[in-house]
Amino acid sequence: MFHFLRGIFESSAHEPALESDRHRLEKFLEDKPNILVLTGAGISTESGIPDYRSEGVGLYARSNHKPIQHGDFVAYESTRKRYWARNYVGWPRFSAVAPNVTHYTLARLEREQRISGIVTQNVDKLHTKAGSRSVMEMHGSGYNVICIGKTGKGCNYHIPRHEFQSILDQLNPQMEDQSTMMRPDGDVELPQEYVENFKIPPCPECGGALKPEIVFFGDNIPMPRIERIVRMIIESDGVLVLGSSLTVFSGYRIVLQAKELGLPVAIVNIGETRGDPKADLKISARCGELMQSLFKK
Repeated sequence: MFHFLRGIFESSAHEPALESDRHRLEKFLEDKPNILVLTGAGISTESGIPDYRSEGVGLYARSNHKPIQHGDFVAYESTRKRYWARNYVGWPRFSAVAPNVTHYTLARLEREQRISGIVTQNVDKLHTKAGSRSVMEMHGSGYNVICIGKTGKGCNYHIPRHEFQSILDQLNPQMEDQSTMMRPDGDVELPQEYVENFKIPPCPECGGALKPEIVFFGDNIPMPRIERIVRMIIESDGVLVLGSSLTVFSGYRIVLQAKELGLPVAIVNIGETRGDPKADLKISARCGELMQSLFKK
């Protein structure tokens, strides 16, 4: 299904993972057996979901489109219609994506008590699909839909994304998949005429707008979620970053907080990251290549 995307991502220039890199990462995890893992979009590209910032291959490099801004989604029906039309067409493919070796390896490391938990910047549920249990979805999940009312604060209505898809099916029986590019949050690019004719339902309880339970750009992470992440950092022995450029401050803040507590930080990512100057260990490699043989004899 995503072979054309895999070809794009595999063309990203990087050096192959070295055996010495694997040994260094294993040593980092052995020395500190209670490691908190922070994951970014770079671990899901090998499942066929693109990221935003990979040099030459991320969405920003291949397209002029920018992600939906929270303020625009709340304020403009046209923005909500554009998002939901694209998300509707992209959902069958996005929700069918399977975890890759990195997700499965992290689930195994959790079972082996080598890591304490995962904080992910991704909204794709691939960690949960792979069997990880202690997962904090920093930016929410595309698998749930919530009411935001008419001003950004809605009622308590929510519905699973799969059920919401059935409602959209009924409202848009003529909608065809004319998409050209998958996006990191599961939506796709569509011709404008399809967007203009798309129908979205209001909240059945208060008449407000419905939104995926995702922290869009320009929105804030809920404070209880931030507090929980801080507790996860405090209770850990260190932080391992996988597949994140740490450009978004919510991810970079975890590295800063770890260093303020005197905790070691390791980063595995293709290319430079914002956190490299803070890292005790930096490995520039594709996560899947490095993780597939981790702690395997």
